[in-house]
Amino acid sequence: MSKKIAILATHGFEESELSSPKEYLEQQGWTAHIISPESGSIKAWAEKDWGKEYPVDQTLENAVASDYDALVLPGGVINPDQLRTNEKALNFVKDFFAQHKPVAAICHGPQVLINAGVVEGRNLTSVNSISQDLKNAGARWEDSEVVVDAGLVTSRTPKDLPAFNAKLAEEIREGKHSEQTL
Repeated sequence: MSKKIAILATHGFEESELSSPKEYLEQQGWTAHIISPESGSIKAWAEKDWGKEYPVDQTLENAVASDYDALVLPGGVINPDQLRTNEKALNFVKDFFAQHKPVAAICHGPQVLINAGVVEGRNLTSVNSISQDLKNAGARWEDSEVVVDAGLVTSRTPKDLPAFNAKLAEEIREGKHSEQTL
């Protein structure tokens, strides 16, 4: 069955945290669109320096959550810091939760979820440096390679990408999760 997944990112996303899930999702025969506040292309951060540029498939301005089956939020330090103060980005994220669709966030990506107001009472993980932020927002944080909570998939770092990608694909195959709420 054909699926269409949105990957929300802007300049400074951690390269492997976008490229690895995108490739994995495409290997399933699905479409993965890069959605960004910017048009044209966005530049990756590759561990310690700027990486490649990736073409933007759809601007955030024109993207609609109902057009997609799931959402992926890559990390990096710069990327989520920019997105979490962008109202259009936060509303886009909230729409996936309102529609009970799978959402996946890795590393610093859950910072966007905090500002979207969707972590309270949820089990999740992230890079350790934002664990206290998540706890302060009401999340139940745990140090695990991947945590799934009613369609919300989270992981810590690029080394967790194999588990993250597999769980993301599993949740997309399962589809909407009726118990998932804002």
